[in-house]
Amino acid sequence: MTQPPVLKNRAARRLFLDRHALAEPPTGPAKGADLVALIKRLGFVQIDSINTVARAHHMILHARRQSYRPANLAPLLDRDRAIFEHWTHDAAVIPTEFYPYWHLRCARDAAALPARWRKGRRDLLMSKMQPVLDHIRAHGPVSSSDVGETEQRSSGGWWDWHPSKTALEFLWRSGVLAVTRREGFRKLYDLAQNVIPADQHARHPSEAETLDWACNAALNRLGFATSGEIAAFWAKATAAEAKDWVARGLASGALQEVEVEGADGSLRRSIARPGILDAAQDAPRPPARMRVLSPFDPALRDRARAERLFGFHYRIEVFTPAPKRIYGYYVFPLLEGDRLVGRIDMKADRSAGVLNVTAVWPERGVRWTDARHARLEAELARIARFAKLEDVRFPAGPLIAKTL
Repeated sequence: MTQPPVLKNRAARRLFLDRHALAEPPTGPAKGADLVALIKRLGFVQIDSINTVARAHHMILHARRQSYRPANLAPLLDRDRAIFEHWTHDAAVIPTEFYPYWHLRCARDAAALPARWRKGRRDLLMSKMQPVLDHIRAHGPVSSSDVGETEQRSSGGWWDWHPSKTALEFLWRSGVLAVTRREGFRKLYDLAQNVIPADQHARHPSEAETLDWACNAALNRLGFATSGEIAAFWAKATAAEAKDWVARGLASGALQEVEVEGADGSLRRSIARPGILDAAQDAPRPPARMRVLSPFDPALRDRARAERLFGFHYRIEVFTPAPKRIYGYYVFPLLEGDRLVGRIDMKADRSAGVLNVTAVWPERGVRWTDARHARLEAELARIARFAKLEDVRFPAGPLIAKTL
């Protein structure tokens, strides 16, 4: 039996970063159709509410286009309808042309989610669906504060939501409603047919077409992956469905196996398109500049894969009690060229107009030279402008913390 080819670690990192739009200088336009094209290239952009410097979705886009500003995103949702909000592994903005492939996800969520509710609470939650829909039909888009304000909250629903808020989220996840816009960070929901363009809303690919699209689109954006990683990309296909798709692709010759070398020299059997070694060889060399990445960046979302490829162990510590944190509440990874060279703890003081830096932790084996520090300063100046801050302030004591 012929042994699969080996994709060396450096080449794998370059290809992976190229597929995640991090292998070219972060220049060029970042509005309108150009911004939609970037989101389409990534597949989706995760939304998160934490705003220590800027929210995750804005940080993700700015890392790839330094001209991007947060105000550029909203018109794509609430005016152009070029993107929509729904669920992948988490809440995300997604190109609207992909919407037809979300019908399967919506149907599966509609069948599965009520099973998570306590039996005694399920009837109450389901009874709220029709009143919420009647309210929207009568009054137009609503936020959660417009319905159920007097209802008792309970940990028996999703998080600590009141029943009508749970109904809104269920109707959104099941495709009956859609997010029409956000006010601040608050979602406003409307009937899906009022939000999603008619041609996309009406198209219903079959289950087989949807799963084939999802697996192909995932592999295209990852470059190489296991069947589990293909399934997890959109969180649409099950592990078994992705495994079957891989088996068919290998049998037909549309896919091939490859051994991907990790940062530690170990090999991991993965799936790729034929010609993966040439594709990796042709991938551009990432620029030497430094970039601050969001903890939810698509290149880092799969923490285990990032650790295998880059030797970078990262765990977010938002929910870790402060005395037990190793680094900090919300620490940003630092990408330089094709290496993750460290992490930085920083926070915007918006009242003072200052980006306060607490500490920098270089990765093991990374020397923090003057040139490297100059690249960091240049990136922080860009981040400050992006976040509408006037200055960057470093700690009075040592900046470089001991590598852990």
